Amino acid sequence: MGKVIAIANQKGGVGKTTTAINLAASLAANDLRVLLVDMDPQGNCTTGVGIAKVPGMKTSYDALMGYAPIESTVVTTEFDGLQMVPADKNLVAANLELVEMENREFRLRQAIDTLRSQYHYVLIDCPPALDLLTVNSLVAADSVLVPIQCEFFALEGISQLIDTVERLRDALQPSLKLEGVLLTMFDDRTNLARQVANDLKDFFQDEVFQTVIPRSIRLAEAPSFGKPILSYDVRSRGAESYIKLAKEIMEKEVHQNERKLGSAS
Repeated sequence: MGKVIAIANQKGGVGKTTTAINLAASLAANDLRVLLVDMDPQGNCTTGVGIAKVPGMKTSYDALMGYAPIESTVVTTEFDGLQMVPADKNLVAANLELVEMENREFRLRQAIDTLRSQYHYVLIDCPPALDLLTVNSLVAADSVLVPIQCEFFALEGISQLIDTVERLRDALQPSLKLEGVLLTMFDDRTNLARQVANDLKDFFQDEVFQTVIPRSIRLAEAPSFGKPILSYDVRSRGAESYIKLAKEIMEKEVHQNERKLGSAS
């Protein structure tokens, strides 16, 4: 059974989509089957892996609204082992259409549950908002990964996201966990970045990933070529960082499974 991780932060510009694309590719590079689900109406995750938005293409909107089985929306990317459920601007309408629907918060979960056994990991790129698309993504997930930019207002709004996660855990998804907090766009040449990183580690403690994603021109360029950083510049610091992040997540899961087996025995 594949693990479902939602990548969420209601603040835009924190490296959320960059993380979704490059973490997915880095996991796939470890000979794992990975599905990337684009739940952001901007569809940047879709174009960032080289998938063109063409008229009539089935997307996450069709799967969410029940217009098509999610299996029919899956497309294969050029990156070996990585498949994608694309998104386009039609997804904007889902927030309005979902309001009157029965089990509106569970629709993505029901769709993903039909195919999660086919993958080792399913990563969901959430929109930068705490709306019904994000709620669906968090309810569908086993855990949430929160990218945070190392800037002055980094902690602003994060408490709102954590509060939403806790309320969803109480009401809709009791097993939802915090996968971790990822420090992004880190520039170790500035005192501010180092201070913000220390503040975040003090606040979140062990929940902060050891891997830090650096500010990188190569990382910023890669999506415009429709490629993960591993395809665009595998020797870059950005590629190295996302490979380390993938290994950290995989090792964490191994340790969690070992603890489960230990407690069961």
